[in-house]
Amino acid sequence: MHYKKVLTIAGSDSGGGAGIQADIKSISACQCYASSAITAITAQNTIGVRDIHAIPSEILRSQIEAVLDDIGTDAIKIGMLHSPESIQIVANCLDKYQIKNVVLDPVMVATSGDKLLLDEAINHLKTVLFPKVRIITPNLPEAEILLGRKIEKQSEFRTIAKELANKYQVSVLLKAGHLNDEDLIDVLYDFESSESLDLASKRIETKNTHGTGCCLSSALASFLARGFSISESAQLAKAYITESIKAGTDYEIGKGHGPVHHFHQYWD
Repeated sequence: MHYKKVLTIAGSDSGGGAGIQADIKSISACQCYASSAITAITAQNTIGVRDIHAIPSEILRSQIEAVLDDIGTDAIKIGMLHSPESIQIVANCLDKYQIKNVVLDPVMVATSGDKLLLDEAINHLKTVLFPKVRIITPNLPEAEILLGRKIEKQSEFRTIAKELANKYQVSVLLKAGHLNDEDLIDVLYDFESSESLDLASKRIETKNTHGTGCCLSSALASFLARGFSISESAQLAKAYITESIKAGTDYEIGKGHGPVHHFHQYWD
């Protein structure tokens, strides 16, 4: 018997709600085997990020190669990379191992508002890493950085997702969670098929939204690893994160933005 496998390359969140910790929980909940390569260690809780320590580039490379030389993977999820050096290491590894299903969550800002990506790394991310991945999952602030302009309303999302996809030659899942609308519509633009897909959900009133982007991108990578198409994977991942947010609403962890309930379908 063989597991479907997902390698997550991301930062560690000591609070457990985002980053590597959230990725491993989400990948496991979506029925895949999770392996990891840590890019940075954060001193972090539900209130904010206190400190970041980047992992040396050669240690990052060794982690990725150790996993892929032995265990292998059916998909890779990439989260916080922090520096141009770590971005280059990951790009080199993607060239070496030629994994098809690569999901990039272009992590730039935490839910708390703390910046997680160095300014000089943003351009490196776009030029070096975007061409090597299958799909990116920006939220509204990240999409504005990638576009270089403000996004005013949800009605623009279809056009913007397509614009981002054509600009960077990659499929795009544009997330609407930062908008204030009652009905939130994420938009998938599948660059491979040139088709758009609306993924609608109702706004859930909760402060427990820490790590939602990590969980969504990890779920997306998991369903791609299991053989679903981009559109099928996006729908399944959206359903997973929506139910995880709902199930985590009434829990209280910490004084700030708590996590979602990653294993909601397995708990009483």
